[in-house]
Amino acid sequence: MSYTIQGKTALVTGANRGIGKAIVEALIAEGAKRIYTAARNIESLQALVSQAPDVIVPVQLDVTNASDIANVARLVGQLDILINNAGIATGSDFSGEASLRIAADEMATNYFGVINLTHALLPVLHKSGTAAVINVSSIAGIANFPTLGPYSASKAAVHSFTQGLRAEVRKANIAVVGVYPGPVDTDMTKDFEMDKAAPADVANAVLASLKNGDEDVFPDAFSQAMYQVFVQNPKQLEQQFGTMVG
Repeated sequence: MSYTIQGKTALVTGANRGIGKAIVEALIAEGAKRIYTAARNIESLQALVSQAPDVIVPVQLDVTNASDIANVARLVGQLDILINNAGIATGSDFSGEASLRIAADEMATNYFGVINLTHALLPVLHKSGTAAVINVSSIAGIANFPTLGPYSASKAAVHSFTQGLRAEVRKANIAVVGVYPGPVDTDMTKDFEMDKAAPADVANAVLASLKNGDEDVFPDAFSQAMYQVFVQNPKQLEQQFGTMVG
């Protein structure tokens, strides 16, 4: 089923940089009517707001803060597209001294932040009639990157949530889209020496897939190649990721 973005109202978390910022810019180009741009530091959104001040509404939102989520739910009276993009990544394995703390922090933002915000906004999404929820997971949510172990686990939880929510709200005409990028050239990946996709290319692929009615989006060459390995042999992808990180 095709989807039209023009004239729609969207909310994008983690909108101040990286993939989130690129998605906001792509939504502007597609003719979105209103875009709530959310970030923990609302002042970091000033430059983005200046691109389209009649369209963009900056919002203070830490997705781990229940009060912030409640405030957003009260603010947003109409919503067609929710894009759960905010996330954190700390290079960690599962056996290091700080691994348990890192795992808790990443799960709080990357998973519980997604499900808590989505739950809070589902009532207004149900009013849309043509709503969509887009969850940014990761190719690491399909198979674990050992040096990003807790991060991978949090993104695997997002993947599972995406599948479950999709089944629950399909009859309500709410599309649920999972996005599984590989390495993207953002602050989050600055310490990784490998080829990285441009955030704008990822954003354009996400919106193109939404318009085409795709449910699973692998928006770059790396994620596409790795997903094909997974389809053919999941164990091979697990082993390949393990080899890539030594």
